[in-house]
Amino acid sequence: MARILAPAGGMEQLTAAVRCGADAVYLGVQDFNARRNAANFDSQTLPEAVSYCHARNTEVYVTVNTLILDSEMEMLEKSADMIAASGADAVIIQDFAVLDLFKNRYPSIKRLASTQTAVHDIDGALFLKDQGFDSVVLARELTLKEMKMISDACDVTMEAFIHGAHCMSLSGACYLSSMIGGRSGNRGLCAQPCRLDWKCGGCDHVLSLKDMSLISHIKEMVSAGVDTFKIEGRMKRPEYVAAAVTACRKALNGEEYDIETLRSVFSRSGFTDGYLTGKRDAEMFGYRTKEDVTDSSKVFSSIASAYRNEMPRVPVSMEFYMSEGSATLSVSDGSNIAVSASTSPEKAVNKVTDTDTVKKQLVKTGGTPFYTNDTLIDIQTGLFMPVSEVNRMRREALDDLLSTRSALYSHPKHDWSFPEHKSHHSVSGSPEIWIRFYDPSQLPDNTDFSRIIIPAGKITADLIDRFDSSLTAQLPTALFPEDEAAFSNSLERLKKTGISSVWADNIYGIKLGKDLGLEVYGGFGLNITNTQAVNDYASFGLKALTLSFELAMKQLTDIGGDITRGIVSYGHLPLMHFRNCPVRASIGCKACGSKGLLTDRMDVDFPVECTDRKFSSLLNCVPLNISERDLSAFDFSLLWFTREDKQGVKKVLDDFRLGRKTDKARTSGLYYRELL
Repeated sequence: MARILAPAGGMEQLTAAVRCGADAVYLGVQDFNARRNAANFDSQTLPEAVSYCHARNTEVYVTVNTLILDSEMEMLEKSADMIAASGADAVIIQDFAVLDLFKNRYPSIKRLASTQTAVHDIDGALFLKDQGFDSVVLARELTLKEMKMISDACDVTMEAFIHGAHCMSLSGACYLSSMIGGRSGNRGLCAQPCRLDWKCGGCDHVLSLKDMSLISHIKEMVSAGVDTFKIEGRMKRPEYVAAAVTACRKALNGEEYDIETLRSVFSRSGFTDGYLTGKRDAEMFGYRTKEDVTDSSKVFSSIASAYRNEMPRVPVSMEFYMSEGSATLSVSDGSNIAVSASTSPEKAVNKVTDTDTVKKQLVKTGGTPFYTNDTLIDIQTGLFMPVSEVNRMRREALDDLLSTRSALYSHPKHDWSFPEHKSHHSVSGSPEIWIRFYDPSQLPDNTDFSRIIIPAGKITADLIDRFDSSLTAQLPTALFPEDEAAFSNSLERLKKTGISSVWADNIYGIKLGKDLGLEVYGGFGLNITNTQAVNDYASFGLKALTLSFELAMKQLTDIGGDITRGIVSYGHLPLMHFRNCPVRASIGCKACGSKGLLTDRMDVDFPVECTDRKFSSLLNCVPLNISERDLSAFDFSLLWFTREDKQGVKKVLDDFRLGRKTDKARTSGLYYRELL
């Protein structure tokens, strides 16, 4: 049965969601959630929220969906204990360390994959299922057909966004906020620089998409295998939550809903369904205008009236028995029973209390979350009982039943904590230099490197013969279901030609590579920020890892584990990955010629790297370059070349081999400043 999952940034939003018909709400606690600037919940208000929801047949999912640092493990365990004590139904997770904690310590809590895990194909969904997730959220960039392809191939609960804001980048793969201002979306503090006025070819706001609204497609999505429909918006007002839940509920019931009210309460130049329908073009772009803001203020009061009162959500059966001197009312929700008694029935003098009179009073459940589903009334003839007493019995029984349903039941705790990890990683000798090229034409003469990474689609038999086992095929960061089978076949052909390893920047690549019998090297897109995650990826069979470039150097060198690891130490880092390329939408692929640029409001140009016209990546305007720094704590130093020519490549290589500081414009990224 399809379920509506609503956002709850605070108690008022939660109340609005429940009273308008949400089947579940998702909310954050003070730490480790991707909306750390929302009101959120604490050790006192979280149990209150769970109690309120459970009494009204609504589940509570708690977001623990940020990346975790080694220094935060003890705090994370305390947070998990608080969540379990509240009786919350599920947790939403990005980091594998968090998955380990809940899977081993509180296995009765359901584990749901966050959108930050960036599941956009079959192998990604299967990989998460294999690791112990109970539900997988599908990427917002998928078409309806692609959703069905994943659902048909993977026997796990599927969740998809139905309404709300569109991130321009693939979720979990956006570093724009962290690299520009030190506020990481992966850590719950995205400052949304994408909503500023970026330009391309005369078009403005080219990194801002309209909000999605797929509610008109909800029945089609049910048929495609989506079980849960998630509304984005934990930073939004309660009126927004109420309007979105109401619209979803009506659509699921086959009723008309008011799209204009939805647009008025919040939109960015209207809505788009471009990803779901496959119409990825300029019509998907939009931003919040003054008119949008004005329209919102006009509808708030009328929407608020929709959740002012309790919504009858819980069916109950009632049994009423009356004899002289005694009356009892039993109310049951199917699991719990509440009983109220009275001694007031007496022989009638004038007016007799009959079945119709009693039933009329018992069904008056307004102001409560209950509605009468079935009644059994047995009254001895010739008796009278005041209507006010029947009403008292009904109120008392329903109050007692609500109290019983509100009781909290903590999840049982298993004896498990994060194992002690030795900090630091033992390294012998200087780090190897590993190099990634966007195109083989960048390869310098007399190349001799420990590892050369080239996009799989650009590898030839000659390159394989030339570099043998040191050549690694880079898997695309995004591989969508419509291309999945063909790409797997081409990779198998590369293996037969001699390729023995792949570079995976997304979790799907782990399963794909291992299924083909290839060695898998983990890229920085896996967002590895702690020792537990390092050991997890080692257990998945990876050969080596590139740690997250969102960490400070001290945090990186403190990470333990035995697997080979390194950091990216040079390159125009990819800050975003787009399925709807803003350059193509603005000027077209022909005019771009794979040399597209976006310009920020400071008139700084940022290159855009194209991957076979399947997706594109926004690159940083200046390269990361730490050629003069001591990198001896790592097994390898990764140089990530994008648009450099042979001469530029040689210059960078010389700087790193000599430990020489570059004389070019550069950034040290976040390595020498602490991420928030």
